[in-house]
Amino acid sequence: MRVRMVLAFVVLAATSLIAQTFRGTILGTVTDASGAVVSGAQVAVRNANTGLERVTLTSADGSYSVPELPIGSYDVTIKQTGFQATVTKGVAVDVASERRVDAALKAGEISQSVEVSGESLPLVETSSAELGGVLTSKTIENLPVNGRDYTKLIYLNPGVAGSPDQISDSPGSYGTFSMNGSRGRANNFLLDGTDMNDGYRNDPAINEAGVFGDPATILPLDAVAELSVHSNYEAEFGRNSGAVINTVTKSGTNALHGSAFDYLRTAKLGARNYFNLSTTPKNGFHNNQFGGSLGGPVIKDKTFFYGAYEGQRETGQQAGTTCVPDPGQIAFDEAQITAGGGTPNAITTAILAKHGWPTPNIATGVTPGSGSGLDTGCNGVDNLAIATNFRNRVDSMIGKIDQNIKSDTLTGRYFFGDSDQSFPFAQLAGGLLPGFNTVTPTRVQLVAISYVKAVNVSQVNEIRLGWNRFAEGFFPEDQSFKVSSIGLNTGAGIYEGGLPATAHGDLYRFMALAQTSERAERHEAWRKRK
Repeated sequence: MRVRMVLAFVVLAATSLIAQTFRGTILGTVTDASGAVVSGAQVAVRNANTGLERVTLTSADGSYSVPELPIGSYDVTIKQTGFQATVTKGVAVDVASERRVDAALKAGEISQSVEVSGESLPLVETSSAELGGVLTSKTIENLPVNGRDYTKLIYLNPGVAGSPDQISDSPGSYGTFSMNGSRGRANNFLLDGTDMNDGYRNDPAINEAGVFGDPATILPLDAVAELSVHSNYEAEFGRNSGAVINTVTKSGTNALHGSAFDYLRTAKLGARNYFNLSTTPKNGFHNNQFGGSLGGPVIKDKTFFYGAYEGQRETGQQAGTTCVPDPGQIAFDEAQITAGGGTPNAITTAILAKHGWPTPNIATGVTPGSGSGLDTGCNGVDNLAIATNFRNRVDSMIGKIDQNIKSDTLTGRYFFGDSDQSFPFAQLAGGLLPGFNTVTPTRVQLVAISYVKAVNVSQVNEIRLGWNRFAEGFFPEDQSFKVSSIGLNTGAGIYEGGLPATAHGDLYRFMALAQTSERAERHEAWRKRK
């Protein structure tokens, strides 16, 4: 019984893997001049760039199908005794697509041939009801893309718009979009046919933002061969109700090809940020993206390699306005406490000494001590124009090996991305005070191995293995500061790290509490409510 269950599982799993493809198919029907079907005709499909060749025969109804073809340009040759051969050149096979190449054979010697250009084939998809589109490497290379983020090209497909739910840990995060009004986290991302979804947010593991909408890793744009975005897709894809984003990376060919690039953006050539007031120095910004790619043959028509690297170095300052304790207000509050027979809170004094804020530089018209003091802080008016430093280091690379074994294909691919970011906290309009950035180390590793076996002229099997590791952390910049060292007990124990988050008005109120028994009781009651 156990053996039967295992065999059934293997059969079902194999069926699923074969169906959910990232390669393409060439199919069609062969007839004679009268329209009668031609069975037993030999159909040879050959990739001129890699030498891969697959052969099949037409069935009793004259039809044929050559599945699991790596994307590229193919020549299709059809032969049958008593008929002239037909050769269709330059048939473009796209990711997860089917290209129909029908042929009407003419009577004659097999040594004679009729040549047809693949460009004359109809572009309308007649074998599938899927909706969406495909972006080729030519389109990807020729369109300017801000930040070299290939996921921005997804918006060129019909039905794609910004995610209406805006669910993201980082507003403006890479990879968040809506297909036909579905949720931004309802999409399924595949890279070379294997899962590429991170386990936390169901965003793409590659080209996902760390914090503040900046990329944590980047799939080198030069490594993207094709990108398909589909809705109303076939059942074998499953998993999510949104779109299926099927990305295929480039492979080496018989010709050596490569690229190199270096892009630079600097504040010296840009406009001043709206919050970067003219009375303050112009904020700095520097972004440098660089890298290259190289692919070619190891053994012509047999073994091929491809590799690409892309790095990013970004530094700058985020401008904005905020509210900080006014020194005059602090002095007034302390004088009030002392006059009432109290003593300034030792914890408050230590916090002020440890985390000194810049002196307010925006005139608010509020005189320290003129308001309700302890409860209002800045009286709801921002009194500081500030520019907080940020940085981002990204290193991403991908390597791929393809091996033709007669009619079979063995492919291995490895992606490695590593980054380290430090930005002002982006969620819930977090503050811009220096020293409180969110630090986001990220590491992404994706492995894919695929073996396509042409069993005979009518059977093709594939075994595919994918491994996905997404590791990302969000830490406060001041995580090494233990608040217990100044006598503040947050209840976090060994997990404490950095000054805890406190609401804006409550922070000021807490800082001004005195160590009198009455105020201590008020503080304890306030802390429990929080």
